[in-house]
Amino acid sequence: MANIVRTATTIWTGDLKNGSGVTSGASGYLNEVKITWAARFETQPGTTPEELIAAAEASCYSMALSSNLTKQNTPPEVINTKATLTMRRDESGTKLTKLHLDVEARVPGIDDAAFQALAEKTKETCPVSVLLKPGLEELTVSAKLLA
Repeated sequence: MANIVRTATTIWTGDLKNGSGVTSGASGYLNEVKITWAARFETQPGTTPEELIAAAEASCYSMALSSNLTKQNTPPEVINTKATLTMRRDESGTKLTKLHLDVEARVPGIDDAAFQALAEKTKETCPVSVLLKPGLEELTVSAKLLA
């Protein structure tokens, strides 16, 4: 199989605290999204690298869970995943420490035990989780099967 390559660019102008940037993906769907230090560490508008990582994890996890469910002959009707990424800042520096996934799914024909097992398996095997896990202190999932 051929490698799949995706690219994104960021243009930053100015110093860290007063400067700003825009980030874009080659597809054009992520287009000149504003990034600033104040958005990252205060409450100003704009996105952050951490928000983009959380979005990548939520979308990757949802797709991987859909694949795993479908392979079990129980394709989902809907999967809703929220990824919460925690960043710690202290005297030693800044570190991404925890990633928690809250997932709710409507999946006809599956029982809760099988769903929980697939939710856990997917947490360990989705490509973005595999990338992030070695640098995190904690990667967790809470899964709820909807009626």
